Amino acid sequence: MAEQVAAMCDQLIKAVMVMMDAETNQIYRLEALKFCEEFKETSTLCVPCGLRLADKSQPAVVRHFGLQILEQVIKFRWNNMQQQEKVQLKECAMQLLATGTHSILEEESHVKDALSRIVVEMIKREWPQHWPDMLKEMESLSSQGAAQTELVMLILLRLAEDVITFQTLPSQRRRDIQQTLTQNMDSIFSFLLTILHINVEDYRKLKEEPALELKAKAHCRVAVATLNTLAGYVDWVTLVHITSRNCQLLEMLCLLLSEPELQLEASECLLIALSRKGKLEERKPFMLLFNDVAIQYILSAAQSADGLAICPNSSKPQEVEVVERRYVFLKRLCQVLCALGFQLCSLVGPCSEVEVPPNLTKYTEALLAFTTHSSQFLKSCTVSTWASLFRHETLSKVPVVVEMALEYLKVSTTNLVRTGFPSKQDSPSCVYSRMDFDSDDDFNSFFSTYRSQHGDVLRTLSRILPVEAFHTAAEWLRFQVASPVDPGETTSKTAEGLCSLMSPSVLQWDALTVFMECVMHQIFKSMDEQKLPIDQSMELLQGVLNYETRDPLILSCVLSNISALFPFVTHRPQFVPQVLYKLFKAVTFHIDLENKAPRSRAVKNVRRHACSAIIKICRDYPQFILPCFDMFYNHVKELFANEALLTFLEKCSQMEALVLISNQFKDFDKQKAFLDELTAPIITQWTSEEMTSVLWDPVKFLSFVGADEVFTEQREERDTAGPNRGQLSFCLYAMLAVVKRARWPADLEEARAGGFVVGCTPAGAPIYRNPCAAQFLAFLPNLLALIRTQNSLFMPENVARLSETFSRAYDVMDGDKLVILGLPQPPLDIYDAPVHKSLLDRMQGFFNSLFENCFHILGNAGPALLQDFYTVESLAEGIIGSAFTSLDHVPDHRLRSMIRLFLKQLVISCPPEYHDSLLRPLLGPLFNYMQQRLNVKWQVINQRTSVNDEDEEEQAVYEDCAVTQEMLEEQLVRLLTREVLDLLNVSCISRKAPEPAAIKEEIDEEDVMMESVQVASSPQPTEELSELGKCLMKHESVYMSLLTLSFTSLSWKDTTNCHRTASMVCWNLLRPVVAGNLLPEAVTWFYTSVLRALQVHGQHEACNTPLCNLAMLIYENLRPRYMELRAVMTQVPNISIDALDLYDQRLVDPNAQKAGEKKRRDQFKKLLAGTIGKALCQQFRKEVHIRNLPSLFKKPKPDKDIVETEQLGLAALFSPESNAL
Repeated sequence: MAEQVAAMCDQLIKAVMVMMDAETNQIYRLEALKFCEEFKETSTLCVPCGLRLADKSQPAVVRHFGLQILEQVIKFRWNNMQQQEKVQLKECAMQLLATGTHSILEEESHVKDALSRIVVEMIKREWPQHWPDMLKEMESLSSQGAAQTELVMLILLRLAEDVITFQTLPSQRRRDIQQTLTQNMDSIFSFLLTILHINVEDYRKLKEEPALELKAKAHCRVAVATLNTLAGYVDWVTLVHITSRNCQLLEMLCLLLSEPELQLEASECLLIALSRKGKLEERKPFMLLFNDVAIQYILSAAQSADGLAICPNSSKPQEVEVVERRYVFLKRLCQVLCALGFQLCSLVGPCSEVEVPPNLTKYTEALLAFTTHSSQFLKSCTVSTWASLFRHETLSKVPVVVEMALEYLKVSTTNLVRTGFPSKQDSPSCVYSRMDFDSDDDFNSFFSTYRSQHGDVLRTLSRILPVEAFHTAAEWLRFQVASPVDPGETTSKTAEGLCSLMSPSVLQWDALTVFMECVMHQIFKSMDEQKLPIDQSMELLQGVLNYETRDPLILSCVLSNISALFPFVTHRPQFVPQVLYKLFKAVTFHIDLENKAPRSRAVKNVRRHACSAIIKICRDYPQFILPCFDMFYNHVKELFANEALLTFLEKCSQMEALVLISNQFKDFDKQKAFLDELTAPIITQWTSEEMTSVLWDPVKFLSFVGADEVFTEQREERDTAGPNRGQLSFCLYAMLAVVKRARWPADLEEARAGGFVVGCTPAGAPIYRNPCAAQFLAFLPNLLALIRTQNSLFMPENVARLSETFSRAYDVMDGDKLVILGLPQPPLDIYDAPVHKSLLDRMQGFFNSLFENCFHILGNAGPALLQDFYTVESLAEGIIGSAFTSLDHVPDHRLRSMIRLFLKQLVISCPPEYHDSLLRPLLGPLFNYMQQRLNVKWQVINQRTSVNDEDEEEQAVYEDCAVTQEMLEEQLVRLLTREVLDLLNVSCISRKAPEPAAIKEEIDEEDVMMESVQVASSPQPTEELSELGKCLMKHESVYMSLLTLSFTSLSWKDTTNCHRTASMVCWNLLRPVVAGNLLPEAVTWFYTSVLRALQVHGQHEACNTPLCNLAMLIYENLRPRYMELRAVMTQVPNISIDALDLYDQRLVDPNAQKAGEKKRRDQFKKLLAGTIGKALCQQFRKEVHIRNLPSLFKKPKPDKDIVETEQLGLAALFSPESNAL
């Protein structure tokens, strides 16, 4: 036997060396790996070989492999081993712990980890029932030396991780071990703190002696291991253990913050402790950390680490770099302070006994030091804590916090500036950013989030200190207006002297704009009207209006500041013309003298920004713009007179603003006359014979827009069809603006007086008319014709008519592809470049906007025109004959737009009286068609394989093109599926909000420690069939389409859709017919559809629970009448027929005792376990089976029924013969 073991060990050592040798041939390495794995799986010599290989005379990689063999034996063979073998293996493992390792500083960390894993695997299987003295053995082992103490710490940590954090063992075993740990936690904590104290003291004594440096390092290593183990327990033990002995643990951790070698681990442990939630009473001792000594330790540790966090760069002495460990420690300290603030805000309150700490100043100064630190990450960490302090009912009124609020306002003027890009060297933040972010894009994304959170704090401060916030903003704005423009080194590529996005002036203006937008709006909302700083704000506005710049990026910020100050103009209406003049000037802004395209993105953005600002002002303050209406209208006419001044989009925005102001006429006839005048040229052009012939004929249409012309690079300038495309787009955008914005007065009396009310519904609600109805109805026939023509463009014969130049004109645009695939957008500096779009890009954009605008108009028509739209003659037929034609050829991305922009809006806004005449004829055929179409698409996706046997070059091309295209198509199918099912949801399901319930503020600490915590969630909204859903149900063919679509969609590979449909739609659709006479085949199909979905999505908990609940609802409601469901259940793999019989008996037998709903759900879930799919990573994993041991903590059941046998006090009160009273 010994010779056999020795021979096998020699072979295994050779195999391990071959595997680990970097020079080994891949074939030999695979053979060696195969040999080792087969040995672990099949050999009877695993234990003796493992022990021999684990001997400390062997190399580290061999020892690690030997320990792996032993771990494999314990994991997979333990249940089949004899008791004597188990005891022998346990004794060998303990011997390895005692004498089988090198000294603590020499031993490899992976060997220690492997050895600790072996012991933990045995503990998980045998403790406490069969190994009651485990903790005592560990304690005695730790007295043998530093190496053994470290191993004990690793064992205790690994045990806590497996049992509490990862929960890698069955629930009963987990409960036994967890409760035993809890019972012994006093002694465990006492043991850990003693070890920590002894080793820290010895380390401090010995580290000063050069001759004893190795001994000092050994004690330091044990202290680090102990701190890491404490961190694994502090997260979940009852708070009493953390705060016992007058917070001895927290005190020790604070002291260790000054030890460079231990401070990081101590801070992490402290952070976990302070992040704990639980009963407020148990958390009160945390306030001890606000005493002078503890705060001083934290402050001095932060100052010391900050000084050491930066050092000269070893390769470039003139530059600096970050010392990673010191910087990570700084982060942890910052998080400790923030966690301390969280505890403070929780514990201090009007009803609390905890008082505001007297040295709060010291704490807030420390927090402010991190807020002003060069690291952007550290700044961002403090934001949520400041927000909590400033919003706190008690603390926000404390003078110290008010003083800090003023400081925070000042600090914001620097913190909002977007500096610290990792690729640059222009700020002290850059060196830290290189540690925190991989790229400028990463930093940009982070900073946007940080700035948003910072803005929330500023809004809070503007409510607390409105006057001070206004003065800070005013001072900054005055300074910026007076400062000369500094383009810096990174100037614009379009014109000399202009700024880029990275220029100092642009960064300052950008930050100021964010500050102004956060502060001004909040001040206007929260201050009393009499106290508003109207004169000062008008002075600021005048300064901004007088500010002149030819830089588009700065001008864009100027426009934002005008918008931020405009609410104050409502108290000084005489400023309105000046504001409009400034905005009109920006609408026609240009850099070059000729004002011709192509313009840079920055210029386009300024013009668009000005148009949006005008629309926003007209939307929010139309009554103040109304006196300037004539001036406004005349100016727009002048702009329209010069074709070159505005693009068609800019013209439409001016029309939109005019329509918004016209709503203030509050006179139907006057507004209708104005809209007639405004839209007359558009309606004339749209309904002309020439345009009609184009809109009704696909061939003429393609020719009209120039999609059948061939262009070369030389001929690009001669795009004669460009104006035609502009005409079409202008007509659609203009009509959209009118339909979207024209409305009747919100006040019923004003609407009546103005002639907008034409009657009342049977329920007494007023019936309004829209002044734009006549224009829309004239526009509608050709609009429907255009939709029909656009759908027919996708037919093969019309696709063939596209010229070679425009063969990809119907494809998804590049920008949309990035959004669909979730890829990052292009980098920042593209804003400088002129927008030179290719003809293909322009044509794609044209077709895309044309298609979407048609449905935008139809989607807005319902809410805008009400009965004038719904009573259009043969409207349903008109929509079916246009939007629903040639659907087989319409691509997914176009169909998605139709559903999202038109049909969903139509369903939401359509009154019940038109459900049967309008919506049913539309939705019935649509859902039926979409179910068939999507089912085919998902089958194709499921059948796809990514195997490609071509050579490498073709493989690369395939990956670049075909794979991306496949991903795009699959994602589009997924998005279209979600739109269709969202439409079904909106159509058929209405949600009822629940009654508000009391919020549970505190979670009982004991509950957290139990095996499965189910926190009572807030009551969920309940779903039921909507009125439209009931209408659709009356028609069998439509109803079956809805059921088929919803149940089929469950097994399509989209978890989001599966979760929503299973939890909200399926049962609500099926429930009304459960009591009726369903065909057995239909019942079986519904049930198997859910089981199929469990096979596909069961691995995801978000889908698993609603699918199991849905299966149970169907089974429990239909099983008593349909035996076929039992036949389906018997086909579930590995189902227990006895358990199924018992479940069926309780279900079918009316006299059987019914279990509670939760118990029934758990039982039913176990029945379905065999059909629940597994994730790919779980499918081929070898199962680890840990047997349950006799339970330690089973509660004895009472022998008698207390209610029936005992006299209760309450019963005695109502008993007539009782003398108890």
